[in-house]
Order: sequence, then C-alpha cells, then structure tokens
Amino acid sequence: MKLFKLFLKNETVLCVSFLLAVLSAFVIKPDMLYLTYPDYRTIALLFCLMIIVAGFQSLGIFRMLGHFLITRAGSIRGLSVVMIFLCFFSSMVITNDVTLITFVPFTILVLRMSGRVERILKLVVLETIAANLGSMATPIGNPQNLYLYSISDLTAGEFMQAVLPYAGLSLILLVIVVFVGKDEPLLDVSVKDEPEKRAEKKAGRVLGQAMPLLLLLILCLLVVFRILPYQPVLICVILVILVIKRKLYLSVDYFLLLTFLCFFVFIGNMKRIPQVSEFLVSAVQGRELLAGILTSQIISNVPAAILLSGFSSDYSALLTGVNLGGLGTLIASLASLISFKFFVKEYPDKKVAFLKVFTIWNLLFLLVLAAEAFLIGMTAG
Repeated sequence: MKLFKLFLKNETVLCVSFLLAVLSAFVIKPDMLYLTYPDYRTIALLFCLMIIVAGFQSLGIFRMLGHFLITRAGSIRGLSVVMIFLCFFSSMVITNDVTLITFVPFTILVLRMSGRVERILKLVVLETIAANLGSMATPIGNPQNLYLYSISDLTAGEFMQAVLPYAGLSLILLVIVVFVGKDEPLLDVSVKDEPEKRAEKKAGRVLGQAMPLLLLLILCLLVVFRILPYQPVLICVILVILVIKRKLYLSVDYFLLLTFLCFFVFIGNMKRIPQVSEFLVSAVQGRELLAGILTSQIISNVPAAILLSGFSSDYSALLTGVNLGGLGTLIASLASLISFKFFVKEYPDKKVAFLKVFTIWNLLFLLVLAAEAFLIGMTAG
C-alpha cells in the first residue's frame, strides 16, 4: 500500500492518463484502430533524446561547464547571471527537466559554500523559470514542443515565430530581475579548479566519449526537421547505446512514454464519440492560447498539449499557449517539481516560502508574456 501511494504521488499524471484511457475503453471497445492512435514518431524521438541526454549527463559535461563558469563569477550578480543563462540556453538542447536536475543542486552547493544561503530560494526559482522558458525556443527543448512540431506541418520559420518573441522577452525580463537585485561579493567559493593539465586531459577524454552521443543527437535532429525517417535512427540509437553504455537504458523516463500512450488512447477514443468531439472542438478552436495556458495549470503543459491537439489544428497558437502555460502553478510544468523537491529536501521548513516566491514570480512572468501574446494577436488581427 505504501509503494502504491508513493507511486501515485510521484506519477500522478500517468495514473490520471491511465484511468482516462481505461474509462474511455469501456465506451469505445478496443479494436484495430487503437493501433493508429499513437504518434510513434514522437514516442521514438522522445526515447532517443532522453537516452542521449542521459549519456551527456553521465559524462558530467554540463556540470563541468557550470563549474568552469562559476569559478569566474566574482559576485552574487555574476553568479546569478551565469546560472540563469546556463539554465536558459542549455534547456534548449538537454530539456528543462535535465537542466534543473543538473544545475539546481550545483547552485545550492555553491551558494552554501559562498555563505549566501539567503539567496538560494530566489535564484532557484529564477533558474526554474529560465529553464521552462528557454526550453520553448527549440523543437527538442521540451516534450510538448517535440510532440506538436512532430504532428504538425509547422515550418521552422512558423515554429520560431510562435515561440521566439516570448523566449526573447523572457531572457530580457530575467536579466532585468537579476540586475535590479542587490549585488554582493561571494565570500568564498570553495569549488577549486583542478590543475590545468589534469583538467585539460579530463576534458579531452570526456569529449572523446561524447562523440558517439553527439553523432546520435545530430541524427535525431535530422528526424525532428523531417530530413530522415525515425525508424532507422531509432534502431541506430538502440544499437549504439547497447554497445557504448547499456546502463543508460535505465535512465529513460518510461513513465513519461506510457503517459503519452495513455493520452493517445484517451484522445483517440474521444474523437470517435461525435458529441464529445464536437463539443471539445467548439470549446478549443479559436481559443488555443487561453486553453493552453489554463489547461496547463491543472494537468501540466505536456498532457495539455496532447489533449488539446486532438481538437484543434492551430498548432502555432497551441504551441505558444502550452509553453506560456508552464508558468503559474507548481504543476503547470512538471520540471518545476524537480526544483521544488531539491530545495525542500535541503530546507524542509521553507516549503511554504518556496511556494509563495515561486507563485509570485511565475505569475508576474506569465502576466507580462500573456500581455505580449495579446498584443501580438491584436497586431496580427
């Protein structure tokens, strides 16, 4: 019973999606059409990208980069800029959740060592916002982007038009927030550099080990941009990982893949119920931006993207909506829960304080970006 409760707590979205899929199966009996529900290309790409990013993470490449930059930050402001930029730009490639897993613990460690514990909460919140908003800028930055770009006919230009104005303003807002805050010197960052020769030797070895992963990432990007079919690339990734580091298979978030499958079943069945399908189409179409933002607050932006995409063809507006919808509540983007768990683990008595600061800053960013979306919509209209 305890294990079940823990699983339910940790994988709430999967449990909800599974329940919806099962209930819908009582209405639409399982048949051969079920096999046409999933978008296999998206699932294959998600699997490949997750295992490749896990490989990069196991080599410590991004942590090494963070360490290099941190040792050259001379003040709280410098440290904040470095960490926020790292989260913002690295999330475009390694996804928002992996970015936070990599850099939030590092941030807590460095600020503790520098004697600036009181700055941890705000910086972790800003890093979370940076990772969620930076990840919107590329098709592989987060699962909802990958899914929507995969199922749609959006060109690269249309994709950028839907996300870059908001990613650009986000970065400007983050920089303003950092520079408005009080600056103080770091007391003593005790993260020492390795001897130069040893560090260079280690970096060279790591880069050599990363080359197969880099080549696999390039192949995946060619699939994302519809240059290569996904089937041979999937087989290639499976075989290469089997040879170089089979333990990486344990790093894949299979529960996320199952969540996608369950939502595909649920949406596929809903489309086959005329009354439900007609109602949802009328409720979503023309309101994709608002629907994406509001639905994300309740079920998070990845399931929101899968759900709403079944009843609208305006993928550009939906893409903007679910990405902005990652701001707001703690569950609006499941990546935000990673920061929350890391922070609360170290400071369990500051759970309420984190939620308060997190909600205030997220709502402020959401209001500004939603206003930008409204203005862009008025101009386009």
